[in-house]
Amino acid sequence: MKRRTLLLGGLAGAAGLTLLARPRDHGENHSAWFRQLSNALDGAGRAGPTLVIDRAQLAANVRTLQGHVQGRFDYRIVAKSLPSPDLLQAVIEESGSRRLMLFHQPFINLAARRFPDADILLGKPMPVAAAHNFYRQFDGGGFDPARQLRWLLDTPQRVQQYARLAAQLDTDMLACVEIDVGLHRGGAATDAQLLAMLDAIEAAPRLHFCGFMGYEPHIVKAPGDPLRYRDQAMARYRRCVEVARAHLGARWPADAVLNAGGSPTYQLYDQGEFPFNELAAGSCLVKPTDFDLPSLADHRPAAWIATPVLKSQDRLQIPGIDVGPLQSLWNPNRARSFFTYGGYWKAVPESPRGLLNNALFGRSTNQEMYNGSASIDLQPDDWIFLRPTQSEFVFLQFGDIAVYEHGAISEHWPVFGEGGFTG
Repeated sequence: MKRRTLLLGGLAGAAGLTLLARPRDHGENHSAWFRQLSNALDGAGRAGPTLVIDRAQLAANVRTLQGHVQGRFDYRIVAKSLPSPDLLQAVIEESGSRRLMLFHQPFINLAARRFPDADILLGKPMPVAAAHNFYRQFDGGGFDPARQLRWLLDTPQRVQQYARLAAQLDTDMLACVEIDVGLHRGGAATDAQLLAMLDAIEAAPRLHFCGFMGYEPHIVKAPGDPLRYRDQAMARYRRCVEVARAHLGARWPADAVLNAGGSPTYQLYDQGEFPFNELAAGSCLVKPTDFDLPSLADHRPAAWIATPVLKSQDRLQIPGIDVGPLQSLWNPNRARSFFTYGGYWKAVPESPRGLLNNALFGRSTNQEMYNGSASIDLQPDDWIFLRPTQSEFVFLQFGDIAVYEHGAISEHWPVFGEGGFTG
């Protein structure tokens, strides 16, 4: 074979491989469901970035969770993942649980006012000044902090701080001990540390030991077998319970709360005997993208960011040295440009399919550029939908949540704010 033939054949082969590597057109217009949601937002007069909850899917996710827990454990609702009083109320009604887990002092005061019969467990240790602020701002009512509010303590030093506060305020305080079951983010990691904390609580007349929290999200994120990490975590949890019960004897509380779990891990306890008596979860009920995990395959997304298209262009232009046409030539999913009302959220495009950010143009919280193929027919005032990557921070950025059910926006739910409910 001649050298020229070999050369031409090689070039043809390289060209063929290049064509194979070229992105395909992934663009699709809205499905019927998202068209219905667009019509509902238009009908409700929404005209800016909006956080939408599908109430039917929220309820279905609660039923999915209950199908796994099956009454074997109590269920504690993680409020930071559902930061709206009406959203929490919907989950309370659907699940029947009055147990809440909270992570921010102003929200504790708000929840105590809105849910006076709730049992509240702190999800992280609070600076003692934050605890003091709770009592200063607590305005009474049916909520009794001495019986219904469980402060999370992680070190003997923090126990001493809370003991002094309880004495200063002349009030009883429930103390839940954080134990390290493998996450290594704090809490009692050894028997000696645990016993030191228990002794410090016992020495404080106004503190009362009420149980443990052992958080273990690492078991589905660390490389290797999640069940092996689960069993190691539970062995440590079991050891803490045994040590504490032996040390306290008859002083072990009959109603001790032994908390574990989280959205990524709660389904790993469907079978078997475990040392805890309640599971916490929240994010799985709305399922942002960070929770697209094998352990949550039977949960479905229930929350979206909807934002209007402000501008639609049948081209891609980059300021300065315009490589937009080259980008479009290589990638058919950059043939068109759309600019939205707001942007740069912790979220990824969901509908229409095939939308992309453009790193060369840059991100914007004012008018975000998305590129799409010629297959996408988006015009100004149409809606783009994104899925949040998480819920606790993102949900607080849009004012009232738009509740979608039966083809319409049926309610608007305020979210938690520093000084009260926003909206």
